[in-house]
Parts: sequence; C-alpha cells; structure tokens
Amino acid sequence: MHPPPGCLESAGEPATRRFPLKRGTAGLPAPAEPLLQPRVRGRGPSLLAVCTVVFLAARSLPAQAIGQGFALERAGQYEQAASVYFAALRADPTGLSALLGLERVLPPLNRLAELLPVAQRAVAARPTNVALRAVLLRTYVALNEPDSAGAVALRWAAAAPRDEAPYREWAIALENAHRRAAARDVLVAGRRALGRPGAFGIELAELSQLSGDWEGAAREWAGALADAPVQLPNAASELAEAPEPQRERMVRVLLAGEAAITRRLAGELLLAWGQAPRAWSVFESGVATPSFDAAVALRRFADLAGARGTPEARRVQGLALARYADMAPEPVAARARADTARAFIEAGDRAAARDVLERVALDSSAPLDAQQLAQSAVVEALIDAGQLDEAAEQLATGGRLSADGRAWLRLRLARARLGQGDLERAEAALQGDSSVEALALAGWVALYRGRLGDAQRLFRAAGPYAGDRRDATDRSEMVALLQQVPVDSSPELGGALLLLARGDSARAVEALRLAARRLGTGQGGGGRPDVLLVAGRVAARLGPAPQQTALSLFDEVVKTGGQGAAAPAAELEWARLLLRRQQTGEAIQHLEHLILSYPGSAVVPEARRELERAKGAIPKS
Repeated sequence: MHPPPGCLESAGEPATRRFPLKRGTAGLPAPAEPLLQPRVRGRGPSLLAVCTVVFLAARSLPAQAIGQGFALERAGQYEQAASVYFAALRADPTGLSALLGLERVLPPLNRLAELLPVAQRAVAARPTNVALRAVLLRTYVALNEPDSAGAVALRWAAAAPRDEAPYREWAIALENAHRRAAARDVLVAGRRALGRPGAFGIELAELSQLSGDWEGAAREWAGALADAPVQLPNAASELAEAPEPQRERMVRVLLAGEAAITRRLAGELLLAWGQAPRAWSVFESGVATPSFDAAVALRRFADLAGARGTPEARRVQGLALARYADMAPEPVAARARADTARAFIEAGDRAAARDVLERVALDSSAPLDAQQLAQSAVVEALIDAGQLDEAAEQLATGGRLSADGRAWLRLRLARARLGQGDLERAEAALQGDSSVEALALAGWVALYRGRLGDAQRLFRAAGPYAGDRRDATDRSEMVALLQQVPVDSSPELGGALLLLARGDSARAVEALRLAARRLGTGQGGGGRPDVLLVAGRVAARLGPAPQQTALSLFDEVVKTGGQGAAAPAAELEWARLLLRRQQTGEAIQHLEHLILSYPGSAVVPEARRELERAKGAIPKS
C-alpha cells in the first residue's frame, strides 16, 4: 500500500522515494515529526500531516478485512470469507495474508483456479518476494500445471542459487498432491544443483519411509545428520517405527561408515528394538572421544535405557552413566556416579554398584550431597530389589547420610519388612521414630500381631496425611472394619490380614473365614459379617472355583448381617460378580432386592447404576 497520490510530491519529496520502515510497526512509516502539526499563523494542519492520516487509514482497511475473513473462515463460511479476501486484494494486490486465506478457502469451494490470476499479479508486482512465489508455485502444482510450476521454481532458484527453499517448496507441494515420485525427483535435482550431498536428506528420508524403503530412509538420515546432528532424536524416533524384517539392513547401512553420529543413531535404534547389550556396544564406539557432544549423547542414551526398565537396559544405563561421569565436570560427575550405582543395583549387578559407590566415597573432592545421594541410592535400590539385609547393612554403615535421609530410609526399610511379614525387624526399625509415618507403620505392625485396639489408636494418631493417598485410604478402610469388631485382640484376624498384605490371597480367604467364626455368632454380631465381606471380595477377584466360595460368603453375609452396612454391601458385590459371570437375570434380582430392602444404605446409588447397566439403560464402557 502506498500513500495517496500527490501527497509525497506536495510535501516536497520525489514520487519514487519511500519512507523507511521500522521493524515491529507492521510496515507503517516511521514519521520523524508528530502526525498532526500545530497550527501556525492561523493555518490548518500541514498537507503532509493530512496525507499521512489518510495513508494510515487506508493501511488499516486490509488488516480489518483479513480479521473479518479469518473469523468467517473459522465459522465455516468459506464463500463470504473468499469475498472478503478478494476485496482485500483489490486494495493491496500483494497482500500475503489475503492470498493465504484464499489458498485455504477456495479448494473446499472447488474454485482454486480463481487464485491463479491474483497470485500472478502479486508476483508480477513484487517478483523477489519469496512468500508470494511460494503461493504461486503451490497453486500451479495444485492445478496440475507442472510446466508452469517448474518455470516458477526454476526462476526462483536462478535468482537464489544457494537457497534450498525453491526445491523444498516445490517438493512439498508435489507430496501434498500425492505425487511422491515427482517430489523425489525435484529434491534429487535440487541436491545436484546445490552441490551438497546432504541437502534435503530429511525430506528424502520421509519420502523413502512413506514408500516402505526403510533402508533408503536410514541412508538419507545418515547423510542429513552429517550437516544437522541436532536432528538425531527425530531420526531415531522416525526410524524406530521400521518393521522388524527391515531393521538389520538399516543397521548395516548406518554402520557402513565411521561417522560417530550414525553409530549413535544405530545404538539408539537397537535400544528401542530391545537389544540393549548390542546397542551399548554400537553406541559406545560413537562416544569414544570425550567431548561436550559425546557427554550430551551419553546422558540421553542413559535416560532412554532407564526408561526401558529391563535388567539388561538398566545395566546399559549404568555403563552409559559411568562413561558420562568420566566426561562431566564436578559435582555433576559425582551425582552421575550415584545414579550409576542405583542403575547397577536395579540390574542386579551389586559388585559394579559397590565399585562405583566406593569411588564416590573415596573421592575427597566429591561434594557431601553427592556422597549422600550415592549412599541413599544404593540403599533404596537394595530395598526395591528385596535385598533387605544388605540394605540394613548399608544403612548402618553409611556415615555420610543426613539424619533426615537416614530416617526416611529406615521407614522404607520398615515398610519393606512388613511386606515380607517380618514384623520383629519392622518394629525394630521404627524404634525412636515419632513421625506420623512411623505411627502409621506401627499401626500396621500392631494390626498384623492381632492387637486391634492398638492398631486403631495408632492409625488415628497418624491422621490422614501420613504416606501417600493410597496409604491414607487403606488406613481409613481398615479403621472402618475394626470399628465393627468388638474385641481389642484377635491374632487370627491379624494373621489373616497379614497373609492378604503379602499377596497370599487364597490362604487369606480361608484365614479370614476362620477369624470370622471366632469373632461371634448370631444375627449381625461380633463383626463377623464385615470380615466375611472382606473374604468374599478377595475370593471374587480369584479364579472360577474361589468365585463360588465368594458367592457363598456373600449369601452368608446377607442372611446373617441384619441391618448393618455389611449386608447391602455384600449383596451389591454378589450382583457384580454375577454380572461378570454373565448371570444377568440373577444379578438384577439381587440389585432390586437390595434397593427395596435397604433403602437407607450408602450403596443404594451404586446399586441403581448397576441395575440400569444390567437392564441395558447405560451402555457398557
């Protein structure tokens, strides 16, 4: 958009001169003086000021039109949007936003041919504008006029002989038109014209991949990475999708040369394909020379190996972290060695982990927090691996651990002892700790010993915030159960719950039935229905035979539970199990009985939802 005719000339400027433009002002001229000059000797505003105001007002019209057109386009009103964009081009024939808008809205209207003349006029007005050239090129390709498209691209390339853009735009337009062979020919010709073997490697790799030529895709990525090593993560992500029969040939292509970057790519691919030891053997040769790039690559490879989770991958993670630590500066190196020890422990290689830990411990220059992290990492990994005696020994001899770190590890060890049923040593690990987490764990110890009253008091003292959300939920459910049991001690119930905590569900069901018999008899008495309900829920999660036991347990609870909370809850579980066993008719009868017999029960809303699902009112999700 130019100022209105006559304004610049009247202001004493030659007609061909333009105002300089400032960046960030949307192309507006940067006036050296205020737009409106003060009146002088009774005169109105200067002619220059008036022309500038007119100029700015004219400039704002296309911008408003583009906004209006985009709003119409988003609303799906393509006809109206096209009209707005054409009107904007009549005001500014080189308006790129309007051209791009037409490029979007005309194809759905089958009117793309109307874009061609306005795009031609725009390029004729501004022949060096690459964005306008790209619009014209894409339009010719979309209209299937290959000769005209080629002429535009070649003129563009001749004007910018070192620029990849003409060939890339041409190829992308062809690929969008599903003419992949032609797109490949364009890129190969562009590579030849530019004289750069790695040019367009990423685009050619994508075309090879789309055509199923994974070996060719690997070859193109190898060439592209020589010029753009930062693309390694993208290359690994794309090539990892290759089908298994093609993978070995791809690896051979990547290992054909001596380039470190392609060996790193091959290593990452082998790791993604589950070949961790071979992956490290290949990757290691790509990071043999210490450098910043090699250190970054090692850190990434270690993270990828750790995410795999298998023992082999964990060991490879440790090897990569150890090499990374050799290249990294302190204190990063010391912390990396601590992570190395953890990885080796998780891989089951305790000897390698000890060697790394000793190196950190003997390194007087290693920061104290790194040494603490190393010792803590080893203890945690030993606990996670179930090697509790070794963990206790490390905890006892780890002189660098902070008081808080030692207390936290003791709690973890006590919890692991509980999981193994070792109540004596779990209780010993909690001695002297008055934290809420310790109180919660002491409550479980008391419960499993059968000291039900002590367990309730400890759970209440720990409150709802000890441990994570699941811990709090488990304690709340247990307190609710114990409130129904009118005795302070029941070794049978404690032992049954310990079996359940250790994952021995089949034995836990029988132990819970035995504990329920000892608690009391009679209508709704002694907490027996509540314990049987727990036994039934456990049995319902097992195989077909235990599920029959669950049905009989739910039946017994319903018959003997009276008006307590256990009876309606048992009938709901009974109906759910019947639904899982495809016995829908019987399940509906139980749900209707529950709703009518226990109208005040808290489980009635759930029963209504299950009934609606059973009758087909709610689709199964």
